[in-house]
Amino acid sequence: MAIKKSKPPILSLTAEQESEATHKIKRFMEERFELDLGSFEAAEILELFTREIAPHYYNRAIFDVQTHLKERFESIESDLWALEKSS
Repeated sequence: MAIKKSKPPILSLTAEQESEATHKIKRFMEERFELDLGSFEAAEILELFTREIAPHYYNRAIFDVQTHLKERFESIESDLWALEKSS
């Protein structure tokens, strides 16, 4: 059953990355569930994750970077205050 592709993926992979990810999905499904997926089925699973789940990881990464940069800028600001000369 085909999934309606309503929204574009937030991330895109190179052809090599897609091939590697598809292979890993096939291997995982075989080892874990003894399911022998074809390349098409594995690619559909990858597409589902890319469209529906990857945005959650992407947004979390953005939040983590914002937090890190905020802390770093506060540290730099503190360092600058320490360098300030009294007049």
